[in-house]
Amino acid sequence: MVIAKLKQTRLYHHVLKLGDFFPAIFFFGGFLWDALTIGRNVASSDLITFFIYLLIAAAILFTIGSPRFILGDVAKLPPWLAKIHQRLYWKNLPYFMLQFMFGNLLSALFILYFKSANHWLAWFMSVILGLMLVANEYLEDEYKRFTLSWALFGFCAMLLFNFAIPYLMGSIHAVWFYSSTILGAAAAYWLYKKTPNHDGSIKPVGLIAAVLMLAYAFDVIPPVPLVKRDIAVGYALNKIDGNYQLSQQPSNWWVFWQKTSNDLKVVPGQRVYCFSSVFAPSGLKTRLYHRWQYYDKKAGWQTKSRIGFTLSGGRYDGFRGYTYKTDLQAGDWKVSVETENDKTVAVQEFSVETVTSELPAIVRVY
Repeated sequence: MVIAKLKQTRLYHHVLKLGDFFPAIFFFGGFLWDALTIGRNVASSDLITFFIYLLIAAAILFTIGSPRFILGDVAKLPPWLAKIHQRLYWKNLPYFMLQFMFGNLLSALFILYFKSANHWLAWFMSVILGLMLVANEYLEDEYKRFTLSWALFGFCAMLLFNFAIPYLMGSIHAVWFYSSTILGAAAAYWLYKKTPNHDGSIKPVGLIAAVLMLAYAFDVIPPVPLVKRDIAVGYALNKIDGNYQLSQQPSNWWVFWQKTSNDLKVVPGQRVYCFSSVFAPSGLKTRLYHRWQYYDKKAGWQTKSRIGFTLSGGRYDGFRGYTYKTDLQAGDWKVSVETENDKTVAVQEFSVETVTSELPAIVRVY
């Protein structure tokens, strides 16, 4: 009997220890679920769902900021109704619901920005969202400090408007990012002013807006709602039956996890192609550029050319474009897919080695 109780105690202790990891488990589970349900592109239905989350979060913030506004003077309520009021508005239920809504928003935003981030600066933004999503699982009690709640609401509103406004306007011009950031901050300020009890501070929302604008200026925030589909380099490119066929360098036999390599063996005079596919919502028209850069050991990355092509949104598999260069110098190269205002969509790094004769290639269809 004593041994059984001891085992039960140890089991209970291990279960409690495991419970500390539940938020991280739920985070990765939610990430996988959102990655599958949101899909590879940005759909209108997704944005509508996210705005519903934001509106519910706004309603909860308004409610817990003005409980008597909803049910009147608590002193005049019947005892049983006053008790329900106390449990609903001053216990943990509204804060749990607020945490749940913010978790949904952060999870969705993480997926959207994760899909749009394809270079190291943009990954930084995704990492921040991922850390916030995990931290949110531990912040239920902190929501009673309204400053955090207002900051999170403003942050989610700004990032959501950053996606929605360019999506609706059919343009990724910088003016839409800055105006959508201001609009999201204004929504948080308006809700704060309309809530009867101005608990907490709304000032952090202004600071967050300034940081986001600065981050955008330094290319930390990806040019949403564009999403990279494919980017690859190869030797020859042909379009057959609506599909592009790119001849690529095969990987060495010991690199069994991938069929192609970015270490190109090039003969003098041979072309090197860069093929890219980028998703853009229907109605969005812009111009993208391939910036070809060579790494000089003394001067760093040097731009050799910047070639543009037009993008028209709406194709589910992404808008496809390509550029090429001839007689590439041996060494390290990279091609950046950029917008008109120099925001980076994707980066493909590769190396060039000069050889005397062409080697066998693998043809991949895009």
